[in-house]
Amino acid sequence: MHSLSPESEASRPFLTWQRILDWAQEHYRFRTFNKDERIPARSGLLYLVQRGAIRLVGTAQVSARKSKPTSQLQNQQLPEEAFLGFVGAGQPFEIVAQSPFTLQAYAHVDQTSVLWMYWHDLDNWPHFRREVLDAFRYQHQRKLLWLSTLGQRRTIDRLLGFLTLLIEEYGEPSDKGYCLPFPLTHAQIGSAIGSTRVTVTRLMGKLRKDGLIRNQDDNLICLPGDSVASR
Repeated sequence: MHSLSPESEASRPFLTWQRILDWAQEHYRFRTFNKDERIPARSGLLYLVQRGAIRLVGTAQVSARKSKPTSQLQNQQLPEEAFLGFVGAGQPFEIVAQSPFTLQAYAHVDQTSVLWMYWHDLDNWPHFRREVLDAFRYQHQRKLLWLSTLGQRRTIDRLLGFLTLLIEEYGEPSDKGYCLPFPLTHAQIGSAIGSTRVTVTRLMGKLRKDGLIRNQDDNLICLPGDSVASR
């Protein structure tokens, strides 16, 4: 698993992370959010998750035709949201807006802390700048795997591939195998794999019956340990 987290002293000395955190607090670029609270992020800034997890959601304006009482048809633009993944503690992210698509970030768990800076601020920490760029390259590689998974024809294959990718990256060991450390609703999973909440609920039951996934307390999703180790 790739990690840019402050707990990994091998990849980043604690002193470096602490200096960055102190700088962010001194310049009022540090804030803690509650669960599901929107992060007021904007283009052109670099964001770092210091604690917790960020949920990225893409919104696209799609055309819809709505019947009027006069039988005339009117075009409307309705937002369509899709879950795009997580950004874990110690990881960077940025918001890119390109019409008609927008990207939004939400705190996925309580006490999620985020700091932000301009890209040129990284000149103060050149080694850390390289680390951030490496993290973005890694995220790009993971997105390519995600796109490959979403290209699967069968919904159940997209579902299992999606869960496997998430747990490979964010999973934590437990007596059930490897589990996501935070909950994920069936509606969010459905939006990520192009399906419905009802279909995801049905297929999750099948995956559990076949022993391909398990559930832990608080409905955390787990993969058997041998499933992750073999990849």
